Amino acid sequence: MKNRKLLFGILFIGLLASSCYTEVIVEDDLITEPPINTALVLESHDLWYVDINETRGNGEVPFLQRAFTISFDRGIVYANNNLSGLGKTGNGLGIDVGAYATYSGQVEIDHDVDGLWLMGVFALDNNTLELYDPRSDTSYILEGYQRNNFDYDMVFYDNIHYFLQEYQVWEKTFTSEVGALNEFDEENYLQFFADGDGYFRSSVDNRGIPLSNIQWDYQGDYEVYDVANDATLKTLTLDYDFLGNDYFELYVINDSTIELYHVSSGTVYEFTGRGYIQYLKSNDGTGKKRSKTNNPVMDVSRQRNM
Repeated sequence: MKNRKLLFGILFIGLLASSCYTEVIVEDDLITEPPINTALVLESHDLWYVDINETRGNGEVPFLQRAFTISFDRGIVYANNNLSGLGKTGNGLGIDVGAYATYSGQVEIDHDVDGLWLMGVFALDNNTLELYDPRSDTSYILEGYQRNNFDYDMVFYDNIHYFLQEYQVWEKTFTSEVGALNEFDEENYLQFFADGDGYFRSSVDNRGIPLSNIQWDYQGDYEVYDVANDATLKTLTLDYDFLGNDYFELYVINDSTIELYHVSSGTVYEFTGRGYIQYLKSNDGTGKKRSKTNNPVMDVSRQRNM
C-alpha cells in the first residue's frame, strides 16, 4: 500500500512539474514582441540626440560619432554636427548627410562620405532607440525629441567643451563696470584646443584686428567642471602659471556668445566667437569626433546674480 502511495505521489509531482513547464512556454509566447515597423519608429521623432556617453562597445560609426543629433525624414538622413546653428540649420534638422532604407528591425544608411552601414534598430522605450553596428559590435543610444520640445540648453551645457572649440577665436566684446580690477581685464582673445587634456591661448592685442594678426601671449591648460546639483552651470579654470588659476562661472548666451563671470573680482565678461568652424560630412581637417566625457565635479554654489 505504501509503495502504491509513493508511486502515485511521484507521478503526481511529475505531472505538476510538466504542467508548470508548459505554462512558462505559453507565457513566453505571450510576451514575444513582433518585429517593429522600423521606418515608423525612426520617423516618430524629429530629432534623435546621440547620447555619446551611453555608447557601448569599442568601435565607432564615424557619422554618429560626429553628430549631436540625427534625423530620418522620408529617406534622407540629416545631422547636426555643430552646436552653433543648432535649431536653425536645415529648419532644425541640420545638414543632409545621406540616405536610408528600412527593413524589419534594420536600417541601411548610405552616408555621403562614410558609405553603407546596415544597423540593427531596437526600441528601448517610446523615446529611446539603440542603433547597433554588428561590424564593430557597437551600440549608440538615441533619445527622441520633437523640435518644439527639444532641450537645446541641455545639449549646449552637456557638450560645452565642443562649443568652445567651434570658433577659431573668442573675442572679448563686453566687460561690466561692476567688479574689481584684475589681470584678466587685459585679455581680449581666447582660443581653446582639444589636443591632450585641453589647452588654451590668450592675447592682449587690441580688439577688432584680423585673426591672422593676433599675437598669442600665453598658453596654458584649461578645465571645464560640472557643478554638483546644478545641471545648467559649468565652471572654467584657466591655468596662468604666473597668476595661478583664474576661476569663472561659464554661461552660454547664444550660439556665438559666452559669458565668463570672474568670481573673485565680480566682473562679467562676454566673448563672441570669430572664425566659425563648420563640421560637415567628413573627418578631414574640419571633422571633429565626439568621445565620452566625464567632467570633474565642483561642489560650489552659483555666485552670479542673473
